[in-house]
Amino acid sequence: MVSTPRFLQGVFPFQGKGIDSPAPLDGALVYTVPMGVTAQTVYFRGGNTTGELICVLLMRDGKPMRYFPIGARSHVHVPLRVIEDLDSGTVVELQIAAPDGVSGSVVLDLGLVEV
Repeated sequence: MVSTPRFLQGVFPFQGKGIDSPAPLDGALVYTVPMGVTAQTVYFRGGNTTGELICVLLMRDGKPMRYFPIGARSHVHVPLRVIEDLDSGTVVELQIAAPDGVSGSVVLDLGLVEV
C-alpha cells in the first residue's frame, strides 16, 4: 500500500475571542482530502506560549471533530492512529479557542496520511 504523509504545521500568533468561540488561524491549517484518496490523522502536537489554557479544535467539514486543550505555557502530544477515515473531499482545519483578549503564539503539528 502506497501512503503519502501530509502535515499541517507551523507557529501562529493568535488573539483570543472566547474559549467558546473558535476562530481560524491561517490558511496553511486547512487540508482537503484529494479525490480518490482516503486520509487518516496520525498525531497532534501543540504548544502554547500564553499563561492561559487554550484549546485547538480539529474541524471536519466545518464541525468540531476533536478538541485538544493545551495548558498554560505547556504542550500536548496525542496519538490519533486509525481513529476514523477522512473520505475524498473532506475538509479539515485547525482552529483556536482562547479566553477573550488573550494573545500569544501556538505551535501546531498535525500529521495525516493519505492512503
